[in-house]
Amino acid sequence: MTEFSSRILAWYHQNARSLPWRIPPGQALRHPDPYAVWVSEIMLQQTRVETVIPYFQRWMEQFPTVQALAAAPEQTVLNAWEGLGYYSRARNLHKSAKIILGQHNGRLPDTLAALRSLPGIGRYTAAAIASIAFGQDVATLDGNLRRVFSRVFNISQPADSPTGEESLWALAAGHVPPGQAGDYNQALMDLGASICLPKKPPCLLCPLAEICQARALGLQEQRPVLKPKAAVPHKLKLAAVIIRENLVLLAQRPATGLLANLWEFPAAFADEDSALALAAVIETEYGLKINPSKTSLGTFQHAYTHFKLTETAYPSDLLENPAAPNLHWVPLTALDDYPMGKVDRLIARKLT
Repeated sequence: MTEFSSRILAWYHQNARSLPWRIPPGQALRHPDPYAVWVSEIMLQQTRVETVIPYFQRWMEQFPTVQALAAAPEQTVLNAWEGLGYYSRARNLHKSAKIILGQHNGRLPDTLAALRSLPGIGRYTAAAIASIAFGQDVATLDGNLRRVFSRVFNISQPADSPTGEESLWALAAGHVPPGQAGDYNQALMDLGASICLPKKPPCLLCPLAEICQARALGLQEQRPVLKPKAAVPHKLKLAAVIIRENLVLLAQRPATGLLANLWEFPAAFADEDSALALAAVIETEYGLKINPSKTSLGTFQHAYTHFKLTETAYPSDLLENPAAPNLHWVPLTALDDYPMGKVDRLIARKLT
């Protein structure tokens, strides 16, 4: 065992976070439910632990096994996921559950190759599951671990470049303590989340402070080195809130692409924010003739991975019945049953 892994494991055994998908550290012969580890790792992709915990607990109550998840309708799965974002993760969990049921006798496979063959499981997630759930001696590397290794070993290559990433994977693998890879990987995850922070890390509390090369040089906040990010474009979208008696008109999004199969108020991108512009884009997008109010219900903002969105919703009168197959009249009292993206859910809450 290297000094690096010895220090991180000793710290973890005293400071490990108590998480619902974990077995307490140091219990090498016990491993948590692989299904629970898999669900947690998918939920944790690009999402903070504090946000994930209540979603995980509700998910496990609703879909306690792979079999229960595979049997659930996709809309039920998406509804349970609503609010976590990146909905392809939920669809991939659902697809993978069906594959596991059909090809792996209902048990999550325990090899890296088989895990990586499942939708939504990449190199990091496969290694995390293999080490934590199955006790395999494999390293993994996420954003937190990348930051820790970049600082401790003062890696000046861009961590998000192919050569930089391979260097970090090699470092991670080179310090795996035999028989304790699960605790080792989780220790690094916890350290990156609580001490080795992106900005103003409290280095005096870090168990690796004495061997951290970047800290010795005063470079800890300059590591990891990352390639410059491209500017994020901004888009304007306008939505029509069309209500008749106790029904509201919703559109189901296409089965592929952003927010696939989720529900939204009829909307389209526009060049300017006005009722007149809304009427024009809704007619182009849906073939609907509407008469929007000049006063909006509100303007909502959200950041997606590749763009930022500003969306304004206008109460609107429908001048003719809709004919598009993806448009449906929905009871106002049933809006919670229709999975939506964040912005449309905010609009829906204005109506109930």
